[in-house]
Amino acid sequence: MRHELLTGLLLPFLGTALGSGCVLFMKRQPGKLVQRALTGFASGVMVAASIWSLIIPSIEQSSSKGKLSFLPAVIGFWCGILFLLLLDCLIPHLHMDADKAEGLPSKLTRTTMMVLAVTLHNIPEGMAVGIVYAGFLSDSAEVTTGGAFALALGIAIQNFPEGAIISMPLYSNGKSKAKAFAGGVLSGAVEPIGAVLTILFAGLFLPAMPYFMSFAAGAMMYVVVEELIPEMSQGEHSNVGVLMFSAGFTLMMTLDVALS
Repeated sequence: MRHELLTGLLLPFLGTALGSGCVLFMKRQPGKLVQRALTGFASGVMVAASIWSLIIPSIEQSSSKGKLSFLPAVIGFWCGILFLLLLDCLIPHLHMDADKAEGLPSKLTRTTMMVLAVTLHNIPEGMAVGIVYAGFLSDSAEVTTGGAFALALGIAIQNFPEGAIISMPLYSNGKSKAKAFAGGVLSGAVEPIGAVLTILFAGLFLPAMPYFMSFAAGAMMYVVVEELIPEMSQGEHSNVGVLMFSAGFTLMMTLDVALS
């Protein structure tokens, strides 16, 4: 069980690190169309993970409430949305291709705020992996080994292009390849840390597990709607973002069902 837990916690971080490594052998960052395609793919994975790995198990774990079994999922979902909204308003960060930073005013460099933007994005992913493995460790019938691994693997797959998307612009903005790689890796380090903290916290409140699962789902959905979907739709009209969203959604849905 320890091996399975360690693998699940490190997989998403490994995906980010490998993607960040692209800066070491690529001469320039991916084109806008490629970036939009990768962002659409990541969106699809996160939406499917929110539904199949978090919201549905949350409702199933609350089946004893009868017709009100949806209530913990609704409450947790909205708490997750509001939590990410709060972080979005407080943490200084700068999205790709944006001129104006978000969050509280600060004197942080543009590079630092770009890394913080991706770090903010990765927080709910780490929470999602942590809460699913917390459910697995609690012997919840709704969370299987395969289901927890499917979520970790799906997030790792979508983290690979994200690692490249953050490290390549850092290199283009004047950072050395080593520093750009380190920045990409650093943005992903929050995931295993967040996952471990979530496991420890959720373990103290096992009856609230349905709320925690939908909380993570709400946090991920906030990132998708507030950040990823607008980014995949920027620029000249193209259907590539929608198609890659569908591909990511299909892949995550398939992994969750096939591996559960």
